[in-house]
Amino acid sequence: MVKRAIIIVLDSVGIGELPDAADYGDVGSNTLLNIKARRPDMELPNMNRLGLCSINGASALGAVKDPVGAFCKLAEVSKGKDTTIGHWEIAGIQLMEALPTYPNGFPDEIIAEFETRIGRKSIGNVVGSGTAIIEEMGDEHVSTGYPIVYTSADSVFQIAMHEDVIPLEVQYRISRIARDMLKAPHNVSRVITRPFTGKSGAYKRTASRRDFSLDPMGTTMLDCIKSAGLTVAAVGKIEDIFAGRGITQAVHIVNNMDGVDKTLEYIESVKDGLIFTNLVDFDMLYGHRNDVDGYAEALMAFDGRLPEILNTMGDGDVLFITADHGCDPTTPSTDHSREYIPLLIYGKHIRPGVNLGIRDSFSDIAATALEYLDVNGDIKGISFLKEVIL
Repeated sequence: MVKRAIIIVLDSVGIGELPDAADYGDVGSNTLLNIKARRPDMELPNMNRLGLCSINGASALGAVKDPVGAFCKLAEVSKGKDTTIGHWEIAGIQLMEALPTYPNGFPDEIIAEFETRIGRKSIGNVVGSGTAIIEEMGDEHVSTGYPIVYTSADSVFQIAMHEDVIPLEVQYRISRIARDMLKAPHNVSRVITRPFTGKSGAYKRTASRRDFSLDPMGTTMLDCIKSAGLTVAAVGKIEDIFAGRGITQAVHIVNNMDGVDKTLEYIESVKDGLIFTNLVDFDMLYGHRNDVDGYAEALMAFDGRLPEILNTMGDGDVLFITADHGCDPTTPSTDHSREYIPLLIYGKHIRPGVNLGIRDSFSDIAATALEYLDVNGDIKGISFLKEVIL
């Protein structure tokens, strides 16, 4: 029997504040349950059937008598609440020191070096929401050609540029220069290219975003699986998050539904190993914009596609549906939130109805996937395979 692990990360779909949420300003955050409270008509029958509503503390999402999957929620060991840190922990790396953040903007010497290297000035250097930034500074950028630099509560150096002012390939080159420049102690988690288009008063971010991440600080499950001679197929920004490392094939996507389509294509074509998908719309389009309705609709849209995924899976496939952090759209903050993540596990050889409770690390996913694939690896995490395998 050919074995494959399929991991789908619903970016930012957290399931309740972690015990240290106060340290991050996130008391009261609960992305899934707070959306449900605001949108009681949000129904997720397919994820609930796998066990979502049976996770500890999630009964408000619905009720299912006999879940067909195993389920739990996972705490984050790493310091932070960033996409990169969350995915790295899922893949078996735990960071005990947070990556640098810049609540007052970047130091003058960083901006000066950036401008010298790219051969033009920049504007901004502020903390803020990307959509607000282009509304406030888009006209100045268009008239000067100066990139807009900004950050958030996360460890990110973001650069917004209009596609008609600075061509995409030049935007990506500018971002690569920033990535190369930002070494410790300014080794931010990600440099993010944030292209936008449109006219004054109607600027709109595009799907041409690129993330330039740090090289993973340790061995990941992707490295182990690739070294074992198996496939590692990445969908969405997975390739960016892991700086291309440990990946044998990759495809970028334009939205969540395209991500589901590409995942289905990989399920039909990839012969072994790992399929690893990130669906970013939850976070990028709805969480950061505090768009509760949009978030709810996106969750229902994914839930509606889930039967296609289950029906396409082979006998040796195990599906893990999870998240990487929270981004509660019901709170005043537009930043990520420090939350538990849900985990649903399904496959022909997975024991239905197993409640794994609350586990200590996202890295348990990596340990379990490696054990299932019969791959050795020196990574963090404790496998729960024996608890769920038939």
